[in-house]
Amino acid sequence: MHTRTHTCTHTCTFKRRSIAALALAALAPFAVHAQGAYPERPVTIVVPFAPGGGTDIAARLLALKLGEKLKQSFVIDNRTGAGGLVGAEAVAKAKPDAYTLLVGNVGTQAINQSLYPKMPYNPDKAFAPVSLFADLPFALVVNPKVPAKTPKELVALAKAEPDKYTFASSGSGGSPHLTAEIFQQATGAKLVHVPYKGGGPAMADLMAGHVDMLFASILETSGYVKSGKLRALAVTSAARSPSMPDVPTLAEQGVANAESGSWVALLAPAGTPQPIVDKLSAAVKEVVALPDVREKLIAQGATPRGTTPAELQSTIDAEKDRYARVIKARNVRVE
Repeated sequence: MHTRTHTCTHTCTFKRRSIAALALAALAPFAVHAQGAYPERPVTIVVPFAPGGGTDIAARLLALKLGEKLKQSFVIDNRTGAGGLVGAEAVAKAKPDAYTLLVGNVGTQAINQSLYPKMPYNPDKAFAPVSLFADLPFALVVNPKVPAKTPKELVALAKAEPDKYTFASSGSGGSPHLTAEIFQQATGAKLVHVPYKGGGPAMADLMAGHVDMLFASILETSGYVKSGKLRALAVTSAARSPSMPDVPTLAEQGVANAESGSWVALLAPAGTPQPIVDKLSAAVKEVVALPDVREKLIAQGATPRGTTPAELQSTIDAEKDRYARVIKARNVRVE
């Protein structure tokens, strides 16, 4: 009697496993189809900044081209506040089905967690990286009244009269501010920070001569440089920007370890199925390769760049570590 019960237990277990396996096999094609059909309805791309900035402009181009590529609407939703935290939180807490995505930058993904001790989500686990879309290199620009024509001449002036020369920024703790901190760390120059509430007021005061210099995206500065209202001393990227090909890099002019800037990347909520993440990543890379997209990005002061999810994660990790060190060393605090 004992033997028959033992045999039945094994037989019944085997049958149940077989039925479960058959059920999963039957459902598998539907799961694959569901992911393969993505997107079946409009997708919202959250931009955690106000319309008109470099991140927003690049995001709108990306949304347009993804819509054309994937035959569905990609709609921009600007959710501003707290240095990008408000918009990023909305995506972090969204359903992980890739119908709510985030366009993040170096600030939201690599800087904020070193500036804000309490965040409304876990920045290390909240997002699934999809792809970089573009680099946004900065330009070091000065008011034409500043006598320096090169970064080294600017450093010499600053060292001769410490704390005399001022630099504007779009706000404390933002990537333009931290770029200036990196520049000071690399050169030993001592400059005075004048933070503004946004890049527009900072740029206006720079042109009016109320401050001496500014690190800002090429998108924001190139028009004023071309018109002669500002002088560009260098770009902060590793290579010259195709948008400012005549302006040398900091490294070319003997300023080492000062490379900086921002970038635009697409991310999904953590837990989004990997096949959908991979499909989106492939679509971004295809969009970046389009000649008209490359031309528009370059005209906007951006450098086109598509990556795999793993490459984007590596970029985020490296930037996060670097800015954490800079923020600590320079004692940077948010307002």
